[in-house]
Amino acid sequence: MLWTGLNGTGLWNPWREFGRLRREMDDLLGRVPGREYPALNVWTSEDGVAITAELPGVKAEDLDISLTGDTLTIRGTRAPEELKEGEAYHRRERAYGTFVRSVRLPFGIDGDKVEATSQNGLLRLTLPRAEEEKPKKIEVVQGK
Repeated sequence: MLWTGLNGTGLWNPWREFGRLRREMDDLLGRVPGREYPALNVWTSEDGVAITAELPGVKAEDLDISLTGDTLTIRGTRAPEELKEGEAYHRRERAYGTFVRSVRLPFGIDGDKVEATSQNGLLRLTLPRAEEEKPKKIEVVQGK
């Protein structure tokens, strides 16, 4: 452990130590690096952005989705499962409560045309690219 910060040249590398410390803190706090809730997939094209978010057990009316500048924010609440009388948890791994997840978008969005649907625990967002943000084709004219 004393020599973990040394690289192949025998010099101490503080950045390697910071990375090791972060991994240890993530383990200690029960966080997995890169794992945030809800899990998102984000696709881009010349026409816009498509996002899917896994939200099992979250009702559409418990979601608040907003677009501010180039940042999309998904807020919501997942209610705990109701136990029947005489039932008790043997294992409880699914979290409940409020959540917030923001993602910075790569370009401006036409906020008036955003669409959101939710079905079977999957939120789908379609965010059309603002017209002024779309790439413009430049024609090259042959000189004489």
